[in-house]
Amino acid sequence: MVIAQNILIAFTALLHLYFLWLEMFAWTTRAPKVFRGFPRELFKPTKGLAANQGLYNGFLAAGLIWTFFIEDPHWRFYIAIFFLSCVVIAGVYGAITVSKKIFYVQALPALIALILLHL
Repeated sequence: MVIAQNILIAFTALLHLYFLWLEMFAWTTRAPKVFRGFPRELFKPTKGLAANQGLYNGFLAAGLIWTFFIEDPHWRFYIAIFFLSCVVIAGVYGAITVSKKIFYVQALPALIALILLHL
């Protein structure tokens, strides 16, 4: 069970590192291919907003990665719950306000990891 938890936490962290890269460094190059529903002419004017959003995704990734370096199991458990919960909340909010796909891409892996942490 611990291996599955760690895999899902690592996967969620890697997803958020990808989001960081996409939003901070590839917003006007790669992001238009990923976010096809977003008008192409808006990528350049929203570059700063996307970079800010990418930074927040980086903080989520850093928090999840941090859990792998915490030796105390109780402390690790609570930190993992906090950051995974942040990801789930952000994913649910994005699904409600932007696209249902966000729930499956962002929130679901973190939600499964949270469930595994409690088993």
